[in-house]
Amino acid sequence: MSSAQFNAGQTHGQTQGKTEQWVESAKSTASQAHDKASEAVGKTQEQAQRSKEENVGFLQQTGEQMAHMAQGAIDGVKNTLGMSEKK
Repeated sequence: MSSAQFNAGQTHGQTQGKTEQWVESAKSTASQAHDKASEAVGKTQEQAQRSKEENVGFLQQTGEQMAHMAQGAIDGVKNTLGMSEKK
């Protein structure tokens, strides 16, 4: 084998080794990015669920207050017209 062939083979081997290192590095970086994105999605979903639960509670409380106000208005009208149950 000539010196030129040896050098070409050595250069090819080094290039192939570097390429494999870069590929592994890219895979590692992509995996880390995927993990971070998945974590962010999970946190966002948790926050959305908490917000949804808070909104449901708020709406339920508001609905109950409206029902009490309506009942109070009905009772007021009945009292005014003399139709209340208290005689």
